[in-house]
Formats: sequence, structure tokens, C-alpha cells
Amino acid sequence: MRNQLAGTGTLLRLALRRDRVMMPVWITVVALLVLSLPASLESVYGTAAERARLLGTMNTNGSLRALYGPVFGDSIGALTAWRGGVFAGVLAGIMSLVIVVRHTREEEETGRQELLSAAMVGRRAPLTAALLAALTANGLAALLVTAGLAGRGAGGAMALGLGIGATGMLFAALAAIAAQLTESARLAKGLAGAAIGAAFVLRAAGDAGSAGGSSALTWVSPLGWLEHVRAFAAERWWVFALFAAAVAVQVAAAYALAGRRDIGMSFLPARPGPAEGRLAGPGALAWRLQRGSLIGWSLAFLAAGVVFGGMTDGATQLVGDNERTREIIERMGGQSGIADAFLATMAGMLGMIAALFIVSAVLRLSGEESGQRAEPLLANAVGRLRWAGGHLAVAFGGSALILLLAGLGLGIGHGQGVAAAVGATLAQLPAVWVIGALAALLYGAAPRYAVAAWAVAGGALTLGWIGPALNLPQAVLNLSPFAHLPKLPGAEALAWAPLLVLTALAAALLAAGLAALRRRDLAA
Repeated sequence: MRNQLAGTGTLLRLALRRDRVMMPVWITVVALLVLSLPASLESVYGTAAERARLLGTMNTNGSLRALYGPVFGDSIGALTAWRGGVFAGVLAGIMSLVIVVRHTREEEETGRQELLSAAMVGRRAPLTAALLAALTANGLAALLVTAGLAGRGAGGAMALGLGIGATGMLFAALAAIAAQLTESARLAKGLAGAAIGAAFVLRAAGDAGSAGGSSALTWVSPLGWLEHVRAFAAERWWVFALFAAAVAVQVAAAYALAGRRDIGMSFLPARPGPAEGRLAGPGALAWRLQRGSLIGWSLAFLAAGVVFGGMTDGATQLVGDNERTREIIERMGGQSGIADAFLATMAGMLGMIAALFIVSAVLRLSGEESGQRAEPLLANAVGRLRWAGGHLAVAFGGSALILLLAGLGLGIGHGQGVAAAVGATLAQLPAVWVIGALAALLYGAAPRYAVAAWAVAGGALTLGWIGPALNLPQAVLNLSPFAHLPKLPGAEALAWAPLLVLTALAAALLAAGLAALRRRDLAA
């Protein structure tokens, strides 16, 4: 076994060096999501009476329980765990799957792992190094959350921090299995991401039907386990035994699978596709490569729209006469009726999440190039702009499609104003396109730093999500292109100027990126 782990330390140092920018950004976002909440919650629910009223409202509001989960206590610490625990667990899971797949299947897909394995590197060393890198990231996130909330209660802070870290490690182990099953890093990430989505849906369905979190569906979901830790509310330490057992079983399965396949192979080989007909052109090929991802995002946005639309009346009930909560929602969603402000807030949130889709779709170009699949294609009668144009059409057109479906879902869920809801989500497109165009510019001009596009999208999401609650200066919020969009529905008059300016900016950035791509050499 020692020989199979040879070189683990060297590979771990390499992984941490490669992730020296991405990992701290992810850790900071996960920690800030939680640590930004206590001050905001204290300003909104400053008295025991207000917190008790919130507790009573949440326990009778199934739609909001589906989003945030049940409230188990009325202290600021318990409200912090309620408001941010599940979402921090989701982000920790996404961070973990990205790290594990990046240093396992992605290394094999690009051929780098085969070169490393020619040296003194054991068969299971890459997988071990990837899991240790994920453990490092989750451990640091847990430490920051624990330290930041220790003043609210050391036991509760430790329970919440460890719960978030344990959730991340559970999905890291799941991603390790997915990396053994598939030939594609993209598919491995998709499978692990789908598992996170399924866990959220199961938890939401269970919490919607049970005020105390006692539903069997909640216990099936690892995110439900995170809830049942009950940080700052008579902690249940025994729940961590479930996390430990699940991680141990999945890691053992991943090791067993890793020992039964050759490098570059998988247990679910990719199907060979046709080389003629609809796949004769680069645009059709780009569609074939990205259609699965687009379909998944489309279904998720439609479902999210329906859920958020159905929450509108519940959100109005929750806000009630709480002026601070009303100010936060109206700052995010515009100075209109609370229902319209909530819908505008949800439309803006969906737009910021759509930025993650467009970055992923644009950076598929980088994956094709680094995987050396682009060079044989471009050696034929296919120009670079035509090749890139196919993927960019899927990215920019796909973002419009998923926001259209999100708007339809919002209108259907709310039961009225479908046209207004669709207009609200489509109004997010210029800002989404600016971020997509920035990704294209980074890929075209500096392909080694194209991954920084994720930081741009993540920064916009963080500013939009946390900024209003922290009462950040408007100058800081304006760093995000989403801050310049009209707040729809509910705006008295649609302001076309910012939409046109952002669209023109996106077009200019995209043109600059394509021009840079034409001039530079392809990656060796």
C-alpha cells in the first residue's frame, strides 16, 4: 500500500500551488457567507420578541422552510446557522468537487497524469493528494467559521464550522467516485453537481412538509444532516458519525475503483458519436458537446423560478412590518411593493447564477484547447473564429434561454404577471453577457489566466448576495455589472441606457477576445 501512495506529498504540494488563487477565493466566499450574517441579523431582529416572531413565522411557512430550512433556536447564532448553513454547505460541496475532479480526472484527460505516473508516483497517490487538498480547503473554511462565530458560543460555532467542512468532504468523496466512473472531467463534475442538487431538493421537499425537520426526506440528504447538527440549539454531535461513515464508505469505494482501471480509462466510457450529418460543422459539434449541460441548467432554472415565485407571498408575510428587512430587500430589488421587490431580487439572483453558466460554457474553449482536441480540428478547413463562434453561440444564447425559462417559472409560481417576470429575468442578460465576454477576453488574450473568470463571476455573486445585507457603499456595489440594471418588475419606467451600454461593452470585450485569439498560438 505504501508504494501505491508514493509521491502523495509531492502531488499535494503541486495541487496546493496550482490552486493558490482559486482555493483561497472559495474558502473566503464560504466563510464570508456565514460570517456576514450575524451583524445583519442582529440589526434586523435585534430584540428577543422579533426573533421569537420570526421563529413562529418560519415554522408555519412551508415555502420559506424549503429554501432555508427550519429554525431551531431564536439566538443570533441559531439564526445564522439557519440562514447560511445550508448554502455554505452547498458552496463547500461545489468547491470540493472542483478541487477533486481538477486533480484527478482532469489531469488524466489532459495527459499530464500519465507523465507523472512514469515517475515514482503510486497508483492511488493522485486521488489521495486530491482528497487531502479538499480536506485542507474544507478544514480552513471550518476553522474560519468557528473562529468568526466563537463569540456567539464556542460549541455552536464549532458545530457549524465542522458541519460545513464535513458536508464539503462528503461531496469531495462523492466526486472522487465520479472521477473514476467517467472519461470526462466535465461529466464527472456534472454528476457530482447533480448529486448536490438532488441533496438540496430532497432537503427542501422534506423541510417544506415538516416544521421540525423530522421528514425522512430530510434525513436522506447530507444537507439535511447539516441542519440536524443544530448548531447553537442543543447541538447533536452524534450526527457527525453519519458524515464520518458516509465519507469513509465513499473514499473506500473510490480507492477500490481507482485500483481496477488503467490511467485515462473509466467504468462508463464515452459513446462514440457520428462524424457526419448534423455534426459536420463546428457549431453543431459545440452544441453536441454542451447540450447536456444546457439542458440541465435550463431545467434547474425553470424549477428554481417556480419555487421562488411560489415563495413571494410567504416572503411578504415574513417581512411584515420589519423595516430593516424591507430596506434590505428593496435595496436588492428596487423601491416598489414588497412583492415586486422580492421578485426583482430573485430575478437578480438568478441572473448572477446565470453568470456561472456562461463562464462555464465559454471556458469550454479552454478545455478543448488544453485537452489538445482543438488543434486537429483547426488543422482542417475550420477557422479559429468559426470554431470559437460555435461555443460562444451556445454560451450567450444558452444564457438567454435559461433566463427566459427562469422568468416563466417565476410567473407561473407567483400565479400572475408572467410577462413582467420574463422581462425581469431577461433584463439581467446584458450584465451576464459582460461577464461572459470578460471570460472570452481572458481566454483569448491570456489563456493561462482564463480561470480568473470564475473569480469575476463569484465576485459579482458575492456583492449581490451579501453586499446589501452588509450595507456596503454603493460605490462598492457598483463594481458588479448587475448593480447598474433596472429593478424589474416594479420600476416605474424601464431605463434602456444601462442595458444598451452594458450590451455594447459586452460586444467590445467579445470582439477584443476574438481578435486576441486569432493572433496568439495555441497551447502546446
